[in-house]
Amino acid sequence: MVDKMNMLIFKSLQISLLLVFSIRNTTAEKKTHHTKHTYIIHMDKFNMPESFNDHLLWFDSSLKSVSDSAEMLYTYKKVAHGFSTRLTTQEAELLSKQPGVLSVIPEVRYDLHTTRTPEFLGLAKYSTLSLASGKQSDVIVGVLDTGVWPELKSFDDTGLGPVPSSWKGECERGKNFNPSNCNKKLVGARFFSRGYEAAFGPIDEKTESKSPRDDDGHGSHTSTTAAGSAVVGASLFGFANGTARGMATQARLATYKVCWLGGCFTSDIAAGIDKAIEDGVNILSMSIGGGLMDYYKDTIAIGTFAATAHGILVSNSAGNGGPSQATLSNVAPWLTTVGAGTIDRDFPAYITLGNGKMYTGVSLYNGKLPPNSPLPIVYAANVSDESQNLCTRGTLIAEKVAGKIVICDRGGNARVEKGLVVKSAGGIGMILSNNEDYGEELVADSYLLPAAALGQKSSNELKKYVFSSPNPTAKLGFGGTQLGVQPSPVVAAFSSRGPNVLTPKILKPDLIAPGVNILAGWTGAVGPTGLTEDTRHVEFNIISGTSMSCPHVTGLAALLKGTHPEWSPAAIRSALMTTAYRTYKNGQTIKDVATGLPATPFDYGAGHVDPVAAFDPGLVYDTSVDDYLSFFCALNYSSYQIKLVARRDFTCSKRNNYRVEDLNYPSFAVPFNTAYGVKGGSRKPATVQYTRTLTNVGAPATYKVSVSQSPSVKIMVQPQTLSFGGLNEKKNYTVTFTSSSKPSGTNSFAYLEWSDGKHKVTSPIAFSWT
Repeated sequence: MVDKMNMLIFKSLQISLLLVFSIRNTTAEKKTHHTKHTYIIHMDKFNMPESFNDHLLWFDSSLKSVSDSAEMLYTYKKVAHGFSTRLTTQEAELLSKQPGVLSVIPEVRYDLHTTRTPEFLGLAKYSTLSLASGKQSDVIVGVLDTGVWPELKSFDDTGLGPVPSSWKGECERGKNFNPSNCNKKLVGARFFSRGYEAAFGPIDEKTESKSPRDDDGHGSHTSTTAAGSAVVGASLFGFANGTARGMATQARLATYKVCWLGGCFTSDIAAGIDKAIEDGVNILSMSIGGGLMDYYKDTIAIGTFAATAHGILVSNSAGNGGPSQATLSNVAPWLTTVGAGTIDRDFPAYITLGNGKMYTGVSLYNGKLPPNSPLPIVYAANVSDESQNLCTRGTLIAEKVAGKIVICDRGGNARVEKGLVVKSAGGIGMILSNNEDYGEELVADSYLLPAAALGQKSSNELKKYVFSSPNPTAKLGFGGTQLGVQPSPVVAAFSSRGPNVLTPKILKPDLIAPGVNILAGWTGAVGPTGLTEDTRHVEFNIISGTSMSCPHVTGLAALLKGTHPEWSPAAIRSALMTTAYRTYKNGQTIKDVATGLPATPFDYGAGHVDPVAAFDPGLVYDTSVDDYLSFFCALNYSSYQIKLVARRDFTCSKRNNYRVEDLNYPSFAVPFNTAYGVKGGSRKPATVQYTRTLTNVGAPATYKVSVSQSPSVKIMVQPQTLSFGGLNEKKNYTVTFTSSSKPSGTNSFAYLEWSDGKHKVTSPIAFSWT
């Protein structure tokens, strides 16, 4: 029956892989073996004994209780709550047993933080908390993508125990791949090609492997981002040097190759999800998406609903259609939809003009440097056929390009391909010029010639100089890796935005995570640019996209699952969303790099993920399969349509008043209709109510609500206080929104927060008028 249904629903629908570009993060773990070692001590900030009124005094007293001679090297407030010190092994063990001490971690030696996102996300503290539970290695992360390159050091299984007995998967044999390629880290590897071959004919095994092996790089990158083992000395040509590791280093990985050189087909995707459920994955990562359609017609929505019903959290990329509004993919409310932001690391390049002005861009070029003397610089439209400015193949005129730096506008073809086009025409260098679609967003690439990407403002100034000077010149320089870049994060320009046009009363994306210039594992089959002409081979690559942010959340969800194995997919998502942050430390709202202005929940959802806070959210918005069935009824789905999604017989009761507003979601999207009439519409206010249920996952506590009022909408919450006496106790509340009519296209935002003084359970509210 399932096969017939798949044939009915999934036939001839192609989903395109969100190939964006990636980035990496890591932490080093080299231990010394002297009499005394340096340790980092993590203290429980919220459980300082009442006898202390100062955290530093508490730290000092705890330390002196185990050693008279030891002194604090540093105290930490931002990266952790605690201190570092030198102790013997025996003293460290004694300290770990003191009240309020969460963990005592041996110091790790870093070069530079490569896979920098673990540190950027605060995982230095969080990983310790999760590992202490001893259950992270029981979590199996499934990745639907382009396969896996098993020889990567990121799949090293040193220190891992036996594969969990619940695991039923396997490693399939195929071209260039054997079951022996798997181990206790990479516990499963399958491939699904029948749909692809039905569309394109038999796979050409001269160009791609009919096996789980990754010939593209995307799948290796996403899987190692989610759960790669720590690899010391990782970098891309020396950029982002350090120890690379995934988000959940102790979790197991299973890869499902459903995407090929010709794309990802829904029949293969459905088979991959089906087998992942059967195999027993706990978390599923899918950086795959396409156009929006009703849920009962959408293969990904249907397949992932089944996964969710089996207790599997599914993390999906939001898409790379930004900065335009309403460009989201994967908006089903049972999915965790992830947008992309930057981290605090960059790869600067410097462009010095003949007039003395210098502009800063980004680049991962590491080859032979151009001459230090100024070189002639030209704009592509002036040295190409038909004034073409995008540097596509065959457009540049060689005699006008030879020996010069060429300015190529971004868009139309791959960024790295533009550089290859310039090089093939005899150019010495390239500057990638942003337009208004990309703003100041800078994505670093490993170009095949000296090249740099430049933001829109600098690009405009560069062109003014080139157009006005009789003999314009420029020099290119490269600055390696820069850390501590601020502000960070900012919302990536390419990250798809809301509102959710399929279900306007569900706010998407859910949150953002690092997705720009991410370092992670790469295939040995192609070079870092993916171009045929690129013969370089690397173990790690730096790329960007929501394909990169998605596995970050996948890995963080695995950490939460390992710590709270009883939590449902909705509870894990809720914990990640309600603890996300939307402001910098100075209180200003996270910015949108495309505009330079403050971003909104249509850009970042609940905010940027904060895994340390998600470990202890206090309350969660939990959701069951029955709740999703009621959601379908609210959409006026017929029993047949519900059956297509849910694979069960279900009839909506005529006695119930089903409403999308009542789906227990951690955020609020409130669309109003613009009233039309005399002088632009009626002044009569519109009122709508939303209901929610909170579940206590912490200690007994009383929570009070606060609301940041929108100037356009009156917000009332009843009751205003919720008291929880026990674990898993549930309490309901209602929010009433009242607004007068606004012009069509108006948006406004607010926030609702429940707090017991320790936890802050925050929900964004997005208002729109159409």
